[in-house]
Parts: sequence; C-alpha cells; structure tokens
Amino acid sequence: MEQRGECAVVGAGIIGVCIAYELVKRGIHTVLIDKDEPGKGASYGNSGAISPASVAPLAMPGVLASVPSMLGHPDSPLFLPWRYLPRALPWLARFVWASRPSAVEKSAVRLAEVHQHAVSLHEALAREVGAPEVILKRGHLHLYPNDRALNGDRASWHLRERHGISFTRLERSSILDLEPHAPEGYRVGIYLEDQATLRNPFRYLQAIFRKFIDGGGQFIQANVRSLKNNGSSGWMLDTSVGAIDTQNIVVAAGAWSRHLLRPLGIQLPLETQRGYHVQFRNNNPPVSRTVVLTDHKTFFTPMEDGLRVGGTVEFAGLKAAPNPHRADILVRIAKNAFPELEGQPYDTWMGHRPCMPDSVPVIGQSEKLPGLWLAVGHGHLGLTDSVGTAITIADGMLRARGQTPDGV
Repeated sequence: MEQRGECAVVGAGIIGVCIAYELVKRGIHTVLIDKDEPGKGASYGNSGAISPASVAPLAMPGVLASVPSMLGHPDSPLFLPWRYLPRALPWLARFVWASRPSAVEKSAVRLAEVHQHAVSLHEALAREVGAPEVILKRGHLHLYPNDRALNGDRASWHLRERHGISFTRLERSSILDLEPHAPEGYRVGIYLEDQATLRNPFRYLQAIFRKFIDGGGQFIQANVRSLKNNGSSGWMLDTSVGAIDTQNIVVAAGAWSRHLLRPLGIQLPLETQRGYHVQFRNNNPPVSRTVVLTDHKTFFTPMEDGLRVGGTVEFAGLKAAPNPHRADILVRIAKNAFPELEGQPYDTWMGHRPCMPDSVPVIGQSEKLPGLWLAVGHGHLGLTDSVGTAITIADGMLRARGQTPDGV
C-alpha cells in the first residue's frame, strides 16, 4: 500500500477520532490509523467524567511525602511496584518538581484553558453525531468521611475557586437528597453542578467515527512503526500495511506516542498511568450521577449497561500484564460502599492513560518540525479535553495553510 493525503492522524482513541472528524469537517482529507479498532484503548474504559473543574494537577504541594507509600503497597490508590522504580525515577523527579506551588499555579492556568467549554462542546458534538442521550448533566458529587478529610484537599478546592469554578459544600442530609443510597460513613460532600458524564464512552466514540467515515475520512488498521520527515514534500509513515505519504501528521497515540516521537528528537516526559475499572452488569446502578469516594480516589458512574467503578493509578509500564489485584481493590471498595452489589456479575478492564509530570497535555505543531502536530499527555482527562483539542489542532492546521479558521 502507498497512499498520499493531506493529513494522517495516528491513534484512534477519543482524541484522535475527534481530531480526525474535525479535520474532515474543515475540508482536510484525513486518514486515521490505529493498530486496533477505534476506541478500544483507554477511551473504551474511562469513567465517563466530563470534568472541566479538574484544574488541580496530579502533582500538588506535599506530594513528595506520599511517594514512599506508593512503593510496594499494592492497595495504595497510587501504586508503583519496586521493580519499575528505576524506569520511573526520571519521571518521578519531574513529577515532584512539578508540585512546587509556583509550578502548580502555572499548570492550573493551562489546564483551565484546555478544559474551557468542555461540557458545551461535548453536548454540541453529541447532538451533531446523533447521540445526545449519551450526555448526563447531573453534576459530580465528591464525598468525604468528615471535615478533617475535606480539609486535607483544601488546596485543590481553593485552586478551583480561584479559577472561577463553582461548587457547594453539603452535609449528610443534602447528600442523601441527591443520592439516597450514598454510602454510610460519608458525612460531607462537594457538589459540582456544572460537570457532566458520558453514559457510554465507547458508543459516543463510535458515533463520532461513523460521522468521520461518512464525511469522507478513511480508517486504516495498521501498526505505525516509524515517522520520517521528507522535508518540503511532507511526511512518510512506515506501517505494517505499507508506506503512507502525507503533508501533516497528528500524533495522538496516547502512551505509545513517546516511542514514535523519540527518533525525531522529541523527548516527551510521558509515562503511562495504568487505570482499572470494574463494570457491574446491573440495570439499576446505586448512583444517579458521577460520585467520587475521595478517600479511595474511586469514581462510581451510572452507565447505560450498569455501574462502572474506576480509579487507582499504577505505574508499571506498557508491557506488564494487568494486575488483577488492582481490579480486586475496586471490587472490594464497591461492595463495601454498596452492599447490594454483592453477587452481581462484573467485568474488569485495564488501560494506559498518557500522563505528563505536570498533568498538562502537549497540543499543537512542533516548533522544529513543520507538519508534525502533537496531541498527547492528557492523562485521565482525555475525554474531557478531546473536543477542545480537536478544534485547537484544526484551527492551527488551517492557519498554517494560510486559511482562516471557522468563527475567527
């Protein structure tokens, strides 16, 4: 196979699919490439949260004190096995450096910009692709055992407040008004009314992908082995099904992006957060919106096909097999919180979320290599930021071609 086009998007997760669709809408002939079926990576298993309020990076002041508890403690919400420590040390050093108060403020400013209008953008896209019912607008509810636990998160809530994010503190009675089955032992809550949830992330992605194909886009299932800059004539992708020539490449390959970019001299400090979920196959989920048990860093989401319980971060690289203990932790937390889940069937999943030390994704054209565009490092907020990232990339590509983006 040898093909030529205007743009090739590498990676068919939610970010890559949104970018590919946005480019086709703007009249740019686009080929989307992935080794797997679209949406079968991290996008398949995310917790469905559309969370523009998430301006606090993972690395917050004081994170250094929590690093020792990550090592060798398999039940820790943030887990790093000892065997992976040598590989993770350079990233961890950057992670700790990113937790300085001045760095956190800069990260929060950038994250607020990237998250801007996320809910309304997803609402508009869901209508456009014929799946408006997949958006659940009931806000997010964060639960704490007591005031002391809430006070431990005061820095992140103050950060949100400074960025104009509104939320309401709730006592137990008001929590029960929102969620009558809220677990015992959670006396304090924070309610973020303006957040949303995707009730079926995979179905949503499939609807966007179909619109991409209907609009003239092309999908090639292939492994991209390398990228080569051909100077003024553009780029060549060496793939498992042959060469593809193109003027522009968008790298949106998640945690695998680093391996494609390194031979080009682009050294991104990108690490995989291995995330897990458990999907209970029940028709009557015990929550009616995204509920977060903050002491366990666990999200409970009512999906179209049951209750999804997601959370925990594991650093163990791209090659290690899924760790069943991490999923078992989620099962135990879920059943302790909602005893009615006992005996209900469930499935488990693990995926790779690409994370930068400061939690800020890299979005835009390479400064040194024209025609190479990056959309990587969104961590656990790839879903939230996917539509905004697509618009940023498409606008930038049109400007690079001397055209005026829509609405500008």
